[in-house]
Amino acid sequence: MAKKLTAVRKRPRNRNWIAYLCESLVASGAMPTWEAATYLTENLFGEKPNPRLLTPANPHEVTAHLLHRVYQPLVEAASRELMLPPASMIHIFTDISLTGNSVVLVVFFPGHDRPQQLLMLEAAKAWDLVFPDAESFNAWAEERYRRLTHALHRATADIENDLLKSAV
Repeated sequence: MAKKLTAVRKRPRNRNWIAYLCESLVASGAMPTWEAATYLTENLFGEKPNPRLLTPANPHEVTAHLLHRVYQPLVEAASRELMLPPASMIHIFTDISLTGNSVVLVVFFPGHDRPQQLLMLEAAKAWDLVFPDAESFNAWAEERYRRLTHALHRATADIENDLLKSAV
């Protein structure tokens, strides 16, 4: 029995990122609960390429919305891991391509005329951002969350070091 419990404990725990994204869409007022659940299910699971991104009259806008709706909650969760300076902010930029990789940039603006820091630069074919099941999506989201958290820790450590140097 002890071996089984040890094996269970060693497995990495992944959050239920789909529920987290759904809650984020509802809390931000972007859509009601039932619509958010349907939106995420239709856009994150199914066949590649995602036909919902390739057929609308405004594919750039639809793709930008999807990327922001997927990455924004991950950024918010990562930013809750540590105390950010009050004047700071994090912004997500997208450069949408309908034929190749779209780009997602996550930039940290520390405020007080300090230089911006790139937290994440990711190329993503939005229409291929489709997963076979919830577990694979959760693993994908957890990886991005960890990368963002690590980058934020580095960025805020740099700010603290600068403040200590300027105080001396």
